[in-house]
Amino acid sequence: MKLCRFQPQTVPSEKLGAPVHPEVLQGVISGETVREVSGDILGKWEATSRSWPLSEVKLLPPVNPSKIVAVGRNYADHAAEFNNPAPEQPIIFLKPPSSLLPPEDAIVLAPNVKRTDFEGELAVVIARQCSQLPDGADLKPYIAGYTCLNDVSARDYQQIDKQWTRAKAFDTFCPMGPVLETDFDLAHGKIETRLNGVRKQYAPFTDMLFPVNVIIPWVSRVMTLLPGDVIATGTPAGVGPIKAGDVVEIIIEGIGTLRNPVVDRQG
Repeated sequence: MKLCRFQPQTVPSEKLGAPVHPEVLQGVISGETVREVSGDILGKWEATSRSWPLSEVKLLPPVNPSKIVAVGRNYADHAAEFNNPAPEQPIIFLKPPSSLLPPEDAIVLAPNVKRTDFEGELAVVIARQCSQLPDGADLKPYIAGYTCLNDVSARDYQQIDKQWTRAKAFDTFCPMGPVLETDFDLAHGKIETRLNGVRKQYAPFTDMLFPVNVIIPWVSRVMTLLPGDVIATGTPAGVGPIKAGDVVEIIIEGIGTLRNPVVDRQG
């Protein structure tokens, strides 16, 4: 099931960028239609009588998290492409919620950064509060679903600072969406990243060094996870630079395509 947060366009149009209603709604997508739901898509909800063509709404990041936890070097080939050893335990860092970006909105390059990279990732969304989960815990009640995420990174700042906060935290550096998929087949899932239509990353999720059933309990023993929190599960090899005029697509079959153009900051 594909759940979403969205804003209807106030003027019917098939073109994104049309004026939108300021109210943020929740919905369920069926085919090319978005039906509004009442309640909470992370908990109990029911469909209402209002619906819109998918072409006439603006999709937003599917949740509004209190925090975005990201896992670094979770694919051996990605660690190797930067001459790093595979970690013995998960490496985590935080991206601020202020870095979130909806599908189709522009990634804005930060000034004075010489290299900004795309990093396509699977993100898991937390359904209910959890803390101190043991290894092997039943995680089904704690997982609301999955979505696509682009961990945009100012690579030279990452190297200068020797830690990742500034490099990962700029506004627009966390595109996420387009939907929250509740029935995703993780065991057979794959991720692909395309830059201007050319494949740059491709990997099955079975290549993760630390799978989702390891990551969630591990993180929960560091910090309490709240409903709507996001865990980005790491990127495979093939990351690379972006420039103004580029278009980045993160594609996960069964979830959808997260598409964002790239622009320079103006003024």
